Amino acid sequence: MTTATTAPTGAPSGAPRRAHRRRETKETMVDVRLAVDGDGAAAVSTGLPFFDHMLAQLGRHAGFDLDVRAEGDLEVDAHHTVEDVGIVLGQCLAEALGDKAGVRRFASALLPLDEALVEVALDLSGRPYLAYDVPFAPDTPGLGAPPFDPQLAEEFWRAVVTSAGITLHVTRRAGRNTHHVLEAVFKGVARALRDAGRVEGHGVPSTKGRL
Repeated sequence: MTTATTAPTGAPSGAPRRAHRRRETKETMVDVRLAVDGDGAAAVSTGLPFFDHMLAQLGRHAGFDLDVRAEGDLEVDAHHTVEDVGIVLGQCLAEALGDKAGVRRFASALLPLDEALVEVALDLSGRPYLAYDVPFAPDTPGLGAPPFDPQLAEEFWRAVVTSAGITLHVTRRAGRNTHHVLEAVFKGVARALRDAGRVEGHGVPSTKGRL
């Protein structure tokens, strides 16, 4: 079951860009509240402390007010929880941005974190596509307890872009520390989302007339 409360698509200019979505399956329950034009305040509880930390970084550096509550079958695997949070967050982002009138649309970021360097480019295109080149060895240890498998970050971003209708490219340019690399990814995407979603005009930035 998925429910939503938000300003309707195409809401008048100046309407709050916010959304609320809840998704329940036999594997997970996910509840997300998002305000795009927020103060960077985040409250996150997914049962995966490292994932919570990454989502809090996303909210903070994107300037979103973000509230995420998730319960999942972590005794089976973290995959269901991580993917479903991505699905619901992407749905909230799509709803909150509405018809995207006046947004910058395109943005990129080169984000350093100590030895790690990550490049991000995105387009609020309405066309979901993920190019994710952030390799980790299959035996890379998970982070936190219960552990967050670093391979799951790709599944999270794939779910986000599919639900939100975003084109996203993420490339690791440098980095050895798993934590640093993943945190640079989340911060880099956050900064790009903040820039791409900034309203600086009036019309939809597309010759098609819609995104």
